[in-house]
Amino acid sequence: MYTSILSLALGIASLPLVASHPGEDHHKEAMKRREFLQNSGVANLDHCAGQLEASGVTARSIQRRQNLVHGIREKRGLVARGSGHVGRSYDAQVNEAENFKKNASCILAPEEILGPYYVAGEYIRSNVVEDQVGVPVHLDISFIDVNTCKPLVNSYADIWQANATGVYGGVVQEGFENRNDTWEETWGLTWLRGIQKTDEDGAVHFETIFPGHYEGRAVHIHVLTHPDAKPLPNNTIIDERASHVGQMYFDQDLVDRVEETAPYNTNNQPRTSNAEDEFLQGDLAEGGYPYLQYQLVGDKLEDGLVAWLNFGVNGTEDKIVDPITTYHPRPTQPPKACPAKH
Repeated sequence: MYTSILSLALGIASLPLVASHPGEDHHKEAMKRREFLQNSGVANLDHCAGQLEASGVTARSIQRRQNLVHGIREKRGLVARGSGHVGRSYDAQVNEAENFKKNASCILAPEEILGPYYVAGEYIRSNVVEDQVGVPVHLDISFIDVNTCKPLVNSYADIWQANATGVYGGVVQEGFENRNDTWEETWGLTWLRGIQKTDEDGAVHFETIFPGHYEGRAVHIHVLTHPDAKPLPNNTIIDERASHVGQMYFDQDLVDRVEETAPYNTNNQPRTSNAEDEFLQGDLAEGGYPYLQYQLVGDKLEDGLVAWLNFGVNGTEDKIVDPITTYHPRPTQPPKACPAKH
């Protein structure tokens, strides 16, 4: 079975792929997305706020994010803008807790916006950077069932994204060969892709870099949840079913600041702003809010940031997803993760 899947995927991969999700009709897909939100009756997690508070999920998420930021600062010897984590005032601690309590939330339609660069058979790991260079990002993502308002526990979350110059690893983005900017064949590579298992609060943590832009889409990170996946002996997951497929976005002012730094400023692909992205605007129009909240780790953007988001997920969904390829088999151990660099 895996052999046939791989053979088919290799054939698909030989077709022309361009950077802007080839073959997609962005307007058509965005309209399908908007129709889903209108029919679902639920676009965010506002109705779950009380239950999440009462069960301690909110308090633990605040503490988890605080610990993450402070741990990174201690490890790197960094001090946050305005105050360090040593000797902070009570007011500073309260303000920080309120910041970490901000839970952007949305419910996204399974299947509708998977995109063509989803690869099955990725490694279970938290650090997906490998040799990619860019602004470090520590993701804290939680998944909450919008029907029960309870965390999605023991589900595997899959992320994938473009690198600083708008290129996806694991696939071959043809159409770059005749461009003047840097192009590399990325078929079979694993960077900026990985899977983690959700904990008792439905949360996962990933270490990655800030994604770069590519033609036709705003800057984003893909996310997918597998409801009943089983790890293989080589520490990967091959699963064609999903309870949720979505994307995470960043504030436009943050995107603009990042893209002034290297190597983002070497990306010559046409840019699409948040205001021009139909998928994002459709979410916002229906009451969703798929923006990652964030806090800088240090005084400089290049020091990185912690970003978080609570996803509202329909826990009863069980859809089939179609990867562009399936990597099988792979070595037991993934490539060594390299620290994110500027």
